[in-house]
Amino acid sequence: HVVLPLLQAEVVNPGWMTNDTFLAGYGAAQAVPGPLFTFAAYLGAVVGPAPNGLLGASICLIAVFLPGFLLLLGALPFWDSFRKRPTAQAAMRGANAAVIGILGAALYSPVWTSAVLNPYDFALALTGFILLVVWKAPPWIVVVLLAAGGTLLHVM
Repeated sequence: HVVLPLLQAEVVNPGWMTNDTFLAGYGAAQAVPGPLFTFAAYLGAVVGPAPNGLLGASICLIAVFLPGFLLLLGALPFWDSFRKRPTAQAAMRGANAAVIGILGAALYSPVWTSAVLNPYDFALALTGFILLVVWKAPPWIVVVLLAAGGTLLHVM
């Protein structure tokens, strides 16, 4: 989620794909289990300029996972001694707080600004939030109910 605005800026702004195509892939990536970084494979497959398709998907998937993997390999020998230091623990708490802020920003743009366009959309989003957080409804029920509600509002 943290890289979502960065990915959008890199593929939508140059015109390699439409914002709707980007958001459709994001929605599909949310619907399947696993890390959201697999969304990069979708972007590589559907992006306008070559390489795209299977080759583009493979390149993008490797490009997203490889830096983190290499950092992990480099930091692993020092991790045990590092995590015991009070300053490192404080830094990790600060980094976690920053990630929460970045996730909030990623929710707002592009997700909120592209999906909530009128009071009806807001009502659907609020209903979904209440169903999930307050009533603890199963996510699949929330998806079905909100899809039906959105379809009904679109028809009206």
